[in-house]
Amino acid sequence: MHRTLNPPGWAPPKGYANGITARGQLIFLGGQIGWNAQQQFETDDFVAQTRQALANIVTLLAEAGAGPEHLVRMTWFITDRDAYLADQRGLGHAYREVMGRNFPAMSVVEVTRLMEARARVEIEATAVIPD
Repeated sequence: MHRTLNPPGWAPPKGYANGITARGQLIFLGGQIGWNAQQQFETDDFVAQTRQALANIVTLLAEAGAGPEHLVRMTWFITDRDAYLADQRGLGHAYREVMGRNFPAMSVVEVTRLMEARARVEIEATAVIPD
């Protein structure tokens, strides 16, 4: 089991955790982008690519016997801050649709570009299966 860290007096974060403490088997996932299992992009839409990247994370977690509830950390690399901010409602819906109400510690970083030219988002993740 993990515990979310939110000191007294701090406003609760929305859609992420400030910190998490956990103990157990660690799972480290390399950056997942918005392409399918055959490494093909089906869209250039930011929210749709994010949904696919998150679905890829869930598939990898399942391979390790874990699920979104075991996530403790995610780092998002995005190529367009404006696209990220343009549809927060749609992005939040896509996130909850794939991940449920599991909100690990997260960071979002805007980058110039990603290794795959069509990729608009890449997400690294760390999970912990409790002892």
